[in-house]
Amino acid sequence: MQTIPASNQGFTLVELCVVLAVMAILATFAAPSFVAWQARDQVDARARALFSTLSLARAEAVRRGARVTLCRIDASRHCLASGRSCESGVTDWSCGWGLFAERDGVSTLLRMQPAMTSVSIAGTSTELSFTPPSGQVIGGFRSFEFGPRGADSAANPSSRRCIRLAAGGRARMTSGGCGASA
Repeated sequence: MQTIPASNQGFTLVELCVVLAVMAILATFAAPSFVAWQARDQVDARARALFSTLSLARAEAVRRGARVTLCRIDASRHCLASGRSCESGVTDWSCGWGLFAERDGVSTLLRMQPAMTSVSIAGTSTELSFTPPSGQVIGGFRSFEFGPRGADSAANPSSRRCIRLAAGGRARMTSGGCGASA
């Protein structure tokens, strides 16, 4: 029988410790960028969800020939009263929203988005109504600004999104905050 020399049987404890130390250092540097990526992804997903809801609201107002209302909702899927606030204010939309079509005094829920407290959504109003025949928004121009909750907007503008809604009901989404030039 042939024996294998002891030096060729595997890794030494020192080699293993060095590899683990290098992996720990790499993980330490990678973690902040992963957290930033995750926050950016959540903001982007939430902005796209509201953008598609706004597009649906306009289309449904035209298709149904009836008023369609988008409002902030509570846990029981009812519109919040005009003066009631969500987590961080009266114009905060992070508590979720619902899209309702109104016909003959009866409201029908078309779409609902639940609360997501990790994303801050600042709107310029507490509800929007789209009217037939062309899906116009009552009250003129509106905007919604999305960002990670608790983050400084000046520190990382790439993690923010803005949706501007024209009086005609068309929505436009841009990167950065609503005050930023885009």
